[in-house]
Amino acid sequence: MELTRRDVLGFRARAQQLGREAGSTADTAVLDLGVQDTGTDGAAWALALRGVRDVPAEEVVLVWTLRGAPHLYRRADLSEVAAATAPFSEADAGKRIFDAARPLRAAGIPVLEGLDTVAARMREIVTEPMVKGEMSTRLTAVLDEPYVRPCVPCDAIHTYEQPFRLAALRAGLELEPGTSPPVLRPVPGFAPAAAPSDRLDVVRGYLRLLGPATPAHVAGYLDAPLADVKAHWPADAVEVTVDGQRRWVLAEDAARLTGEAPAGTVLLGSHDLFLQARDRPTIVPDRAEARQLWRPIGRPGAVLSDGDVVGIWRARKAGRALDLTVDPFGPVPPGLRAAVEAQAERLAAHRGLALRTLSMDG
Repeated sequence: MELTRRDVLGFRARAQQLGREAGSTADTAVLDLGVQDTGTDGAAWALALRGVRDVPAEEVVLVWTLRGAPHLYRRADLSEVAAATAPFSEADAGKRIFDAARPLRAAGIPVLEGLDTVAARMREIVTEPMVKGEMSTRLTAVLDEPYVRPCVPCDAIHTYEQPFRLAALRAGLELEPGTSPPVLRPVPGFAPAAAPSDRLDVVRGYLRLLGPATPAHVAGYLDAPLADVKAHWPADAVEVTVDGQRRWVLAEDAARLTGEAPAGTVLLGSHDLFLQARDRPTIVPDRAEARQLWRPIGRPGAVLSDGDVVGIWRARKAGRALDLTVDPFGPVPPGLRAAVEAQAERLAAHRGLALRTLSMDG
């Protein structure tokens, strides 16, 4: 099957339920892979764009998982999420914790064993809600040298950041939503599952929500070695071609690859799943425009109109008002400004503010 870029973006927008009028946590597909809670609007705005405006607190849980980032999941899925997001292998664990793997290996400690050691100490320390800084200080005091490093800016000794984050769920700890600095607390009755279901499998989840894709795309998203992703590649993945490139999608989704993207305009948050795909040239082909969107620091949001990214946006709070600035990627077509203004009003209301100004040239 030969597909175009527009087919791919349309499939993803539909699979991710962007622009859906109403939904619940139970039927929201992106919660299978996790909704990253980064940025001012974070996971709550990502769910609102998919029709879930009021999220019952007892139905969801926030934990550090993929890439060490905070992600929101259904609480009922957490034991399987722990299994799904755990490293596939010793090599995978070493890749995911970056430079923290070197001192462990030099000391003859397998990385997976090291993560379990950190998790065990964390579990002993956090018996009630605890701020990350206090938790880190107490953890550093009970860990040996291979687990800690000198921090020049702080003039102190700390645990390595990625093992700290990736061990937290292994320790049965969740993040208290809305806290900064983060507060960790025990998950009542937590025990990881032996293996995840197909619905929560992260490789299948990527293909279902961000496909068609290659193993390299999935490996980049997970921070996992390519060999591990290939070893876990679904047997029911079928090959398609996207603008001449070989990619794969789950067989059950093959019949849904073509079709129009959901009509309308939405303001995607800076770390919305739609923007997390590792084939960035498919999403934004122009390199200069891509550099504007995926900035290393201070990443803006994206204006998605009829399934295509047509610009970037930034919002600034001023008292009880919100000012929104949009930089289009080209001439503004008829109707786009009005659509963006309606979404800006929606964003302001989501933040409990009133829209004051909308700046949009083009």
